[in-house]
Amino acid sequence: MTRQTCDVAVIGAGIIGLSIAFSLTEAGKTVTIIERGEMAMQASYGNAGALAFSDIVPMASPGIIGQAIKWLADPLGPLSIPPAYLPRIAPWLLRLWRASLADRYAASVEAQVALMGLAQQETEPLLARAGQADAIRSEGVLHLYETEAEFQASLPKWRLREEHGIALRHVQGDALAELQPGLAPCLTRGTFVPGWKNVNDPYEVACGIGRAALAAGARLVQAQAQSLLAREDGVSVVLADGTQVQARHAVLAGGAWSHRLARTVGDKIPLETERGYNTTLPAGAFDLKRQLTFGGHGFVISPLACGLRVGGAVELGGLERAPDYRRAQTMLAKAKRFLPGLDTEGGKQWMGFRPSLPDTLPVIGPSPRAARIIYAFGHGHLGLTQSAATARLVRDIVLQRQSPIPLEPYRPGRFAHQGL
Repeated sequence: MTRQTCDVAVIGAGIIGLSIAFSLTEAGKTVTIIERGEMAMQASYGNAGALAFSDIVPMASPGIIGQAIKWLADPLGPLSIPPAYLPRIAPWLLRLWRASLADRYAASVEAQVALMGLAQQETEPLLARAGQADAIRSEGVLHLYETEAEFQASLPKWRLREEHGIALRHVQGDALAELQPGLAPCLTRGTFVPGWKNVNDPYEVACGIGRAALAAGARLVQAQAQSLLAREDGVSVVLADGTQVQARHAVLAGGAWSHRLARTVGDKIPLETERGYNTTLPAGAFDLKRQLTFGGHGFVISPLACGLRVGGAVELGGLERAPDYRRAQTMLAKAKRFLPGLDTEGGKQWMGFRPSLPDTLPVIGPSPRAARIIYAFGHGHLGLTQSAATARLVRDIVLQRQSPIPLEPYRPGRFAHQGL
């Protein structure tokens, strides 16, 4: 049974899918957005609101496995893997290690630099066209360190950023206190990145883009996409009730669930789920001047229109395991230690699923098995940051235009190549 026909079916109504849908409707395409739940209610709802264009260093970097082993010693630390999940995730961890080797790491950095450059170029114009121009704040970000050793260990990656034109300055003493009054004395060093930007509320931004897509003619179908069937002249998206959405192209932007639909095409993509936790406190909980990042502890504190969001950490535990909100509580306790004046009462806890690939790069491009099925998922912590760039790349694929950056590093078939 056919539900409707369109130029493009976009599966997933998170920040990636909505940005793609909006961009394609602007280009004159008829678009159907298929979402099993509510618009922007997964990872797009509870992220930190960062436009992290300076975040060019992949998670899959030299030394990551040794660091991970240290973090795993603390069950409530920055990284956690439930013991029962280790056998399942072991192949992904092996791919992560391979991607962290020097030559592959260097290639991943260059790919991130290219994607971030495109994101910087595309983000503000897309938000302006979607009526979200006022959502962006340019306050920079302050990375904080407890010890001189922690600061010194951070320097190679800061030098790498500087080599790619990212402005920053290292601060201490009065300069540190001026950037953020009220820090605990144990925070002795900081690195300030002035070009970092944030949005007022990531959920409202995503919904605003979604509303703009609908106003431009896109349709929203609330249904579970069950499988994808490639046809010679298009794609059938089979829904859970047995009906089908017929489209000339399908874009799979379903976040942490995307690999399940990719398997129905025959593509095995090693997507894993980073379960991230946060607590959003009332806006008056602390006079926060800008986002603070505590890299050694794996969390950030962001000032948003909806309050102060304390969140981060990584729990590699899949999609089915029940949330462990002790992780959110641990981050909140640390935030209180670093900001003694922080009022930790009245917070709202949340857990979401970040779609993560072992080389820290998303998949963007046609399926190796079906050229009319386009993948756009696996952005990890950077979905909001890279959403406008991904929308530009997908739009150009659909329109058969030349890509503004090489697509090879993000190719969906890369994991069968080079031992990844």
